[in-house]
Amino acid sequence: MIRVGLVGAIGYGGRELIRLISMHPEAELVAAAELEGGKRLDELLPAFSKIADVVVETFDPAALAGKCDVVFIAVPGTKSMALGAALRKAGARTVDMGPDFRIKDTALFTEYYKVEHVAPHLLPEAVYGLVPYYRDQIRDAQLVAAPGCYAASAILSLRPLTGAPIADVPIVVDAISGLSGAGRAPSEAFHFPEMNENVKAYRVGTHQHTPEIEQELGFKSTVQFTPHVGPYTRGILSTITVHVKEPFDVAPYFERYADEPFVRVLGEGKLAEVRYVRGSNFCDIGWVMDNRTRNLVIVSAIDNLVGGTAGMAVQCMNVMFGLDERTGLKLAGMMP
Repeated sequence: MIRVGLVGAIGYGGRELIRLISMHPEAELVAAAELEGGKRLDELLPAFSKIADVVVETFDPAALAGKCDVVFIAVPGTKSMALGAALRKAGARTVDMGPDFRIKDTALFTEYYKVEHVAPHLLPEAVYGLVPYYRDQIRDAQLVAAPGCYAASAILSLRPLTGAPIADVPIVVDAISGLSGAGRAPSEAFHFPEMNENVKAYRVGTHQHTPEIEQELGFKSTVQFTPHVGPYTRGILSTITVHVKEPFDVAPYFERYADEPFVRVLGEGKLAEVRYVRGSNFCDIGWVMDNRTRNLVIVSAIDNLVGGTAGMAVQCMNVMFGLDERTGLKLAGMMP
């Protein structure tokens, strides 16, 4: 049984990880930590009464390393650098569900996150946790950086096109997320009266997932990424426009996903929808080649809290411990 620790149990990503681990036949949550502890987890999160029987403890990296086989970090961006460094120093195998170890270039990290990286010495050992592309490295990794939710939906859609006859112009990624993507912290911008019956774009041209996407495309393409938020709870729908030099058969480029357990290639003319992936670890991908405009329009869907956060992290754990990647993740989309 894999002994799991979690730092940051109260946020939405942490809660989703607890839910998935509670259903995992080969893993057990043995420790949950916050900067201040002392309360039972089911007091803080009543949904886990009779499911997660642990007391939230004060963060102690040595104690977590001693009792856990792997420790997940689920705290807001820029807050996990120091925690991850402390856990690695204590010898804990670590999966960071936040952004702090994803971007290899510290100058880019500072530009987009507006803080200096406090643990740059760990970046060379951090393995990007997008399993279809880094499976072999994840097996032996001691530090895994789980992908961003928007980034995963875009990278899974675009990376297979390496070598395709696409034009040297910016790729346009327009993506809309449910409100859970904004995190648990209260904000007027995401207050119910502000968002009900409303959709809006935000951080246009400055969103922190932009360099992550471009990095994982090998910096071969410039990406115009525009995120939106809509009045629903979870799920991301990405509409991606790629200008091509000439129309081509797209399907062979996506054949690399034929044996991937959590990437479902829908094919030409079949467009992804959030309702079919909600609550699951799947990413659905479909497309249309518009011969008139010479634009390849790809539509992908992912659950931002599962396939875009906790589910991908659990899939990484399965790889790290030699399990079938589907273990604990055989969940169909919740529809309706």
